[in-house]
Amino acid sequence: MRERDVILLLAEKMEIGDDCSVIPFKETHLLLTTDMLHQKTDFPEGMNAYTIGWRTAAVSLSDIAAMGGQPLALTVALGAPHFEKKVCEQIRDGIVDCSKKFGVKHFGGDLDRHNELTLVSSALGEAAKPVWRGGARAGDLVAITGELGRSAAALEFFKQQEYKMANELACFTPRIPEGLALAPFATSMMDISDGLARSLYQLAKASQIGFKIDGGQLPFSVEAEEFARTQEELFELCIHTGEDFELLFTLASENLMEARRACEFVVIGQVTESKIQMKLGTELIDIPDRGYEHGKQ
Repeated sequence: MRERDVILLLAEKMEIGDDCSVIPFKETHLLLTTDMLHQKTDFPEGMNAYTIGWRTAAVSLSDIAAMGGQPLALTVALGAPHFEKKVCEQIRDGIVDCSKKFGVKHFGGDLDRHNELTLVSSALGEAAKPVWRGGARAGDLVAITGELGRSAAALEFFKQQEYKMANELACFTPRIPEGLALAPFATSMMDISDGLARSLYQLAKASQIGFKIDGGQLPFSVEAEEFARTQEELFELCIHTGEDFELLFTLASENLMEARRACEFVVIGQVTESKIQMKLGTELIDIPDRGYEHGKQ
């Protein structure tokens, strides 16, 4: 089965679909998320142990950010064929440094032997009013934080064995402050883990809407632009590759100025009734539902 087929199967009897599980608790809501990273699909040759540790923490903290939450704690389970002191130290330091950057405590986890290096992170957060994927309405604006294509550029640097630059780009920053700042204004939100195109489809499905994206407004990273020889290659790197972990969100147009005072972002289009399309010059094209997918052959 493909990843999306498994998700649909699980959703028949489980409440899944947003970036975190939301648990009502007293006067607030707890946010709970779990992510798995492992050698074969997530750690390209040249990715160092510190980067592995950083990304292990960052992917789960990004889920908390995507729901406008404040992270509270993180646990990590580590499995490997064998344990080397230097590797374990570097993984630990990456996890701790990423967690400390956002004032998050790390509360340990679990260790086990495994046939490949595997890390499972679980993050706990809190949000008085979580931002769901299902709140976008036709007429809203759609926007993103940061730039697109940093992770795609990192993969290209790994392929070229430019490991220093590759690891720097791979240590992305979870958008915790931005998520908190946008929470009062966003009608829907998620992080871009599988690529902008796939994320637009996921947001559209949750909200039962469409999008009209202005291709001329997309903020591409300098590194991605340097690698791309054509517009098609640039769009492949920045829209379909995935793992940028920027926040994709919608907001009512009347809240635009106030939201801009709270956080930097780029408006890339508008919410429509249906279809997911992009304007390129005078041409309007359909955006294919394609992005990163675990386990795809």
